[in-house]
Amino acid sequence: MSATRQPSEQADKHAFTPLVLIAEDEPEIAEVLIAYLKREGFRTVHALDGRCALEAHLSLKPDLILLDVQMPLVDGWKVLSEVRVRGNTPVIMLTAMDQDIDKLMGLRIGADDYIVKPFNPAEVVARTQAVLRRAGPRDAVQPQTVARADMFEIDFAQHEATVEIDGQRQLLDLTLTEFKLLAQFVCAPRRVFTRLALVETCLPEGDTLERTVDSHVSKLRRKLEELGIEGVPSSVRGVGYKLRG
Repeated sequence: MSATRQPSEQADKHAFTPLVLIAEDEPEIAEVLIAYLKREGFRTVHALDGRCALEAHLSLKPDLILLDVQMPLVDGWKVLSEVRVRGNTPVIMLTAMDQDIDKLMGLRIGADDYIVKPFNPAEVVARTQAVLRRAGPRDAVQPQTVARADMFEIDFAQHEATVEIDGQRQLLDLTLTEFKLLAQFVCAPRRVFTRLALVETCLPEGDTLERTVDSHVSKLRRKLEELGIEGVPSSVRGVGYKLRG
């Protein structure tokens, strides 16, 4: 991972200059983006693969991510899903995949914008500025430690999932995969997750079949039904799952 930083003597001057994380495995493209962004006053940090991108997001807390889809180690879809679990850092997808289904998946997972390669770097800068304006001023996003939605609460630090029933909070006995699935739904309760997105973010390394998601969701649903909670997670025909219908 490489970074473009301001000289230390100018640190105070640029303390509030937006930091853009460029997750791109093609150095030539990254260098062009860095040059254009710097010219408009942005600070930048560059990650060559998805794993480095996630590490940089956690440690540097960028104001926005320019995220390539097809990256080594961890692809862009998985990076985007993990970033959304952590918080609301604006993300613009950069990809050669121009099919509508790819764009829809990116937007459903939580991308703020979607730019198809080859692109005009000046347009990327303009889109970056527009997304940051929409996001408004903010403090650096802190990694999410507790998520709540509906009757559910996910405590990531304690790795506990609880549900409130009749005014009492009850600890759920979940497998690791079930915990990850429920956490995804609770962190974004109105978002529809495709099976592919859930495979990449929630299933063990060896489980790569989308139909495996259905089995894990079914087991999670049965455990919740035993507590009197019906229809969670909810199926969205032809797409995937969300917290509730």
